[in-house]
Amino acid sequence: MNLIIGTGNMKNFIWKSISPAFIFLFTLLAGCGHAPTTDEGAGDGVEATTPVTITNVSTGPIAETIELNAVSVFQKKVSVKATTTGYVDGINVSIGSSVGMDQVLFTLKTREANALLNSGIDSLMKFTGIINIKSQKAGIITTLTHQKGDYVLDGDELAVISDRSSLVFLLQVPFEMNAFVKIGKDVEIVLPGDSVIKGKITGSLPVVDATSQTQQFVVTALTNETLPENLIAKVRIVKSINQTATIIPKSALLSDETQTEFWVMKLINDSVAVKVPVKMGIQSEDQAEIVSPIFTEKDRILLTGNYGLADTAKVAIQTKE
Repeated sequence: MNLIIGTGNMKNFIWKSISPAFIFLFTLLAGCGHAPTTDEGAGDGVEATTPVTITNVSTGPIAETIELNAVSVFQKKVSVKATTTGYVDGINVSIGSSVGMDQVLFTLKTREANALLNSGIDSLMKFTGIINIKSQKAGIITTLTHQKGDYVLDGDELAVISDRSSLVFLLQVPFEMNAFVKIGKDVEIVLPGDSVIKGKITGSLPVVDATSQTQQFVVTALTNETLPENLIAKVRIVKSINQTATIIPKSALLSDETQTEFWVMKLINDSVAVKVPVKMGIQSEDQAEIVSPIFTEKDRILLTGNYGLADTAKVAIQTKE
């Protein structure tokens, strides 16, 4: 039997066999190659913007300060001493007790009285041999050197009374900074915990430590607060001050790696900031004085987002929450 298939029939047979797969593949390739994209070329010619916050220049006082270590001490101390040889028979105070003038602090029993008591003769002679030791000054007991029953000699120290009102801070000043530390100058005393009290430099010691080359100055605390001895504090001294300075926050100030050149980023409109070189004056902990150029309080300076910006930068102002 001969099978005869015509050319036309063969073409129809092949087309019917492959057309579904071919059409699917062609459609898939066409879709991948020509699908429209909304992002294509979207970034061309569009300059990136940096979110920033701004601040204004202000006018007011600014001071440059130095901080030096100081330790509290009682300047006036009175030693309470035994007035006879004998035994400590009674103690009426303890460390930290406040005492008044002529208050009985100790009682001593003389050696002779103690000997008579032990012999039994004292009950017949009615000889007590008790000596009262009184305070010669009002103050606070800061040292107790003996306990009840101790044997003491005439002149031995029994206690120390410190005059509470004589508490001062001894300030250690490097000799090269003496020009900024003058007697009568007002200072701030920064206590542990960052509480601050007022003080005044009231004296100096005419001696320089041979090792540290520091001189001690006396700082009187202007407070009614009771402070302990040996308290370590910082004394803040004004080195220089300008009452009418042009001031910006330090975070708005930028510099090079060597901190020899300084600048700020100033807004020229709502979306463009430019680099403005500045000359600095006094610096405090969180502010800086701008000596030049002259700014006004209407000028807007970048506060955050300013780091690393080009000389002219596109910015977007953010509102602080």
